[in-house]
Amino acid sequence: MDFLIAKTDLHSCRFEDAAPLEPGPCQALLQVDAFGLTTNNITYAQFGEAMSYWSFFPTEAGWGRVPVWGFAEVRASEVPELEVGTRVFGYLPPSSQLLVEPAHVSAHGFTDASAHRAALPGAYNRYASTGADQLYDAEHEDAQMLLRPLFLTSYLIDDFLDDSDFFGADTVVLSSASSKTASALAFQLSLRKRVLVVGLTSARSAEFARTLCVYDHVLAYDQLDSLPAGRVVYVDIAGDAALRSAVHEHYRDELVHSAVVGATHHDRMGEVPDGLPGPRPTFFFAPDRIVKRGADWGADGLERRMADAWHPYVEWADGWLQVIHGHGPDAVQSAYLDLLDGRIDPAKAHVLSL
Repeated sequence: MDFLIAKTDLHSCRFEDAAPLEPGPCQALLQVDAFGLTTNNITYAQFGEAMSYWSFFPTEAGWGRVPVWGFAEVRASEVPELEVGTRVFGYLPPSSQLLVEPAHVSAHGFTDASAHRAALPGAYNRYASTGADQLYDAEHEDAQMLLRPLFLTSYLIDDFLDDSDFFGADTVVLSSASSKTASALAFQLSLRKRVLVVGLTSARSAEFARTLCVYDHVLAYDQLDSLPAGRVVYVDIAGDAALRSAVHEHYRDELVHSAVVGATHHDRMGEVPDGLPGPRPTFFFAPDRIVKRGADWGADGLERRMADAWHPYVEWADGWLQVIHGHGPDAVQSAYLDLLDGRIDPAKAHVLSL
């Protein structure tokens, strides 16, 4: 079974029964166990064409399978080094099964070397074996599916800003402060104690963002006049063009860097207008940063640093994250549409299975 989304109308979605798959030479069959669904996946759908997210798991013309993060089990394998029964974490389709072509197989996992994924970012093609994954914890599988990819992005942004000496700023302003990506970044920034961390969010989500205790200030979107003065880095997770322009207009030359990360407000993205004050917004692409730090530290060094940061983060998230478990097509479709239309409490998140 496959969950399909119309590329030109994200509200149009359906399920398609698929024939059972069998691995050919040099292939393995993954049985998808469960996956998380958050606004991160809505971003994948929104940028499906522009960032090639639809290309990871191609299907019939005009439709796409939005990537999700989750766990799967090797059900059959024509690769001697990859044992049947191996449990892996990685990038999956919202489907029952996935054929992969494992390469670079080791105790740590493998890379899918399928031809259609060769030109896509390598960070999304790696599958981590739970038996050797430094971030894996059996008690926190839900958190891994829901938070690990968001945390990874936030960890890399935090590292990028620190490596850039925060561009000389003394304040970092985050939009969509109640989102899981923003709060994970705020958590990392709060540990550094180097900059003031300010969160922008909707009026209805402001109190929740304050209860997380990782922001120095939380303001509603209509309170931009109360933003603190000084040199500022803006991290745009909402993707709201009007908000981005308002922040740029507010700070003008005091805005030293403007990073575009996500699109929780995907319906208000817009284009960057000519004459926007301050630096031109720059898209932060996490896989590029992974390549850099992988070269700097080695793959094991990067994973070790991430694990050291992940474990205290997930313990903190345990204090507020409420997981909603769903099974079957109806649960998947309902969760997807609720996320697409913003009908989800920021403290809650979906773990789903077909």
